[in-house]
Amino acid sequence: MFGKRAQDNTPATHFRCDRVCRVNGELYFSTRENTLEGPFESPEKLAREVQAYIARMLLLRMSL
Repeated sequence: MFGKRAQDNTPATHFRCDRVCRVNGELYFSTRENTLEGPFESPEKLAREVQAYIARMLLLRMSL
């Protein structure tokens, strides 16, 4: 990904990593806070929980 964030002086390359992994057949996702969330039995359930996690983190940030 090549782009410029608001706080950057010049464009730079930003790499994204896959935050979903499978451990012993179960799905997990990792967070920026270095937690491993899961296990989830299906990709659909994992996707719903990722969205719920993001919503919780946004609410927490707003309440500070």
